[in-house]
Amino acid sequence: MNYMSDEKFMKLAIEEARTAPFPFGCVLVKDNQVIATGKSGETNNFDPTAHSEINAIRSACKKLNSKDLSGVTLYSTCEPCPMCFSASWWANISKIIFGVSLEESSKLFGQEILVSADYLNGKGANKIEIKGGVLKEEILKLYDGFEN
Repeated sequence: MNYMSDEKFMKLAIEEARTAPFPFGCVLVKDNQVIATGKSGETNNFDPTAHSEINAIRSACKKLNSKDLSGVTLYSTCEPCPMCFSASWWANISKIIFGVSLEESSKLFGQEILVSADYLNGKGANKIEIKGGVLKEEILKLYDGFEN
């Protein structure tokens, strides 16, 4: 996908974040089509794993009736945390595009395990293509307006 496509799909992830209990959104794309979306904290059942990426991966796997998401690109407003990166890795997601890094996010929201997706990517046999910084300034404005 090209940069314009990356921006287009990241804008959809930003829209998910705008309507989420916590301002994090995710969109999963395959063959230039959105196959699932996720919002952080959208399951009002006190689930600490209800991150936007996890919710989108669960939705996509259910929709496709498969745990294999090969060929899927994950767009997230924030760099996936270690849990979300690991779920992406186990689901065989091919590419991760994010806006704001974990380090930047932790300065705004606190609680975070600061292990980058790039670091984790280097530890597994399968490699995910990773690109950060897409629409970062727009996402930082969204985060700045969030009252924790």
